[in-house]
Amino acid sequence: MARPRRSRAAEAAVAVLLLVLSAACGSRLPESDFEDRGRTTPAPDTAPIRVGVITSATSPVGGDAFTGPRDGAKAYFERLNARGGIDGRPVEVRLCDDGGSGVGNNECVHRLIDEDRVVALVATTALDYAGASRVSRARVPDIGGQPIGAAYDTWPHLYGIYGSLAPRDGTAGWDGKLYGGTEVYRYFKREHGARTAAVVSYNQAASASYARLVERGLKAEGYEVVTEQVDFALPNFRAVAADLKEQGADLVFDAIDSHGNARLCAALDDAGVELTAKVTNVQSWTSTVADDYRDAPRCRNALWATGSSRNFDDTGHPAVREFRDATEGLKTHAQWQLEGWAAAQWFTEAARSCAGTGVTRACVDGWMSRSQGWTADGLLLPVRFERLAEPPATRRTCLSVARWTDDRGWVSQGDMDSTCFEVPQLSYSP
Repeated sequence: MARPRRSRAAEAAVAVLLLVLSAACGSRLPESDFEDRGRTTPAPDTAPIRVGVITSATSPVGGDAFTGPRDGAKAYFERLNARGGIDGRPVEVRLCDDGGSGVGNNECVHRLIDEDRVVALVATTALDYAGASRVSRARVPDIGGQPIGAAYDTWPHLYGIYGSLAPRDGTAGWDGKLYGGTEVYRYFKREHGARTAAVVSYNQAASASYARLVERGLKAEGYEVVTEQVDFALPNFRAVAADLKEQGADLVFDAIDSHGNARLCAALDDAGVELTAKVTNVQSWTSTVADDYRDAPRCRNALWATGSSRNFDDTGHPAVREFRDATEGLKTHAQWQLEGWAAAQWFTEAARSCAGTGVTRACVDGWMSRSQGWTADGLLLPVRFERLAEPPATRRTCLSVARWTDDRGWVSQGDMDSTCFEVPQLSYSP
């Protein structure tokens, strides 16, 4: 599951007003003189608005595993600046690579917040978001980050790209439990009659936690479930494939990265495993499928992706088309890029709301806390931050679904705004 200090311009305006008032009290000049000389309009603030982007650009899982949101956010801000910025002020993007470590993440947080004095963080994608509590204590809004861990369901002032219903009072979820729905498994049960499913994960905390949620959700929907866990550093996918062939699974879900998915698929093809669907996550929803899975044609053409954002190949939608036009120069495209673009758009709307008071951390954060149901012009399912005292037992949840085809790329399966289910919300430990 996945929500003012007075500006320099305002201070200048107050100073000018005081000068005008003091002149009016001590002078007997004609009113026409005041009309010409007394009304001074302060120059508009054209200083850059500084934002920070923290990315695990170099990490144990590969150099490009986490860069999609960063690239999408940069593309949005570049187009925004080319069109005049935010009320004439350009957005200055400060990047920081945390190396995928908690120590590096804390260093990035310190540099961006304390030294660079960014107004907000945007499109954070950190393997270990160790600095999240520091961001929260500083009351710096973190907008549209990817909830790889539990930070976005733990701390106030952090607004994950998919929203959160949790209290966010310093404890993860509700008393340390997070909740997720079963809509994905309901979809494949309804559309394909699937009954047996496997879940593959790493022996890494975030991966294993997500896999536990998938397993519980599948069981709640009546599936027979096979679980497979591989070593994060030296995964043995051949052993997994052999076991899945013996178990006869018709669906395979994963909690692993894009590179791991490609290796898993190659192992499944080598073992002769026939699947109804290999269901992957948003991180592996990329345009590089043909190349990444070139050694696994059967598995490649059984690839499905699910998420909470509109398919980046759905260029018939105007918001997707604008994203694709702006990112035409990128060598590849990915769903995480689209979500990073949406995160930058989210910040921009928040900053524009502060025109009268100045773009400050407090103003941006105040708008974010009220941005219920935001969709980035239809790129996202409605995002909510509600801080419920108790987790909901059930929830109506919608779903974006796409299937890979070699001739057309990712093809949307129905519209995400109407592919919806009332499903139970199940707890799991992060």
